[in-house]
Amino acid sequence: MVDQARASKMADRIKVIVAKRLERGLRDPRLGFVTITDVKVTGDLQHASIFYTVYGSDEERADSAAALKAATGLMRSEVGKNITARLTPSIEFIADAIPENAKLIEDLLLEAHHRDTEVGQLAQTAQYAGDADPYVKPRSFEDDEEDLAAEDVYDDDVPADPANPDAR
Repeated sequence: MVDQARASKMADRIKVIVAKRLERGLRDPRLGFVTITDVKVTGDLQHASIFYTVYGSDEERADSAAALKAATGLMRSEVGKNITARLTPSIEFIADAIPENAKLIEDLLLEAHHRDTEVGQLAQTAQYAGDADPYVKPRSFEDDEEDLAAEDVYDDDVPADPANPDAR
């Protein structure tokens, strides 16, 4: 069982070593503008996954991937010389999808903004399907007096006192 802090330190060190070696340059003309974004080391410190991005077209990305795959042995020996570990980890270069994911998120946010503006425009011309305010409001004192005044209509055929029909 390896300490996670040690694995994290080794990953950071490998990132710096590989980035410096790429900065000094490789003799491969296929290598484009490569940026090392992250390094993940397994818990047993035996394997390192190096994530990278390439600035350029899809063709330049493919060429850079081939150049990095060809330079894996050189990079591993460079890492082995510069780390203080008993065993040098195996190295794997993995293209990082950060730029593509960022572009996808930007497109989704732009689409959401357009839909929000469409809904806002529809809301300005919208009309209620029923009453504008469908909720029952509490009655005021004046409404109660009007209702009582309307109920005070006398009917001559109905006696005021049912026990004494002659009393009016």
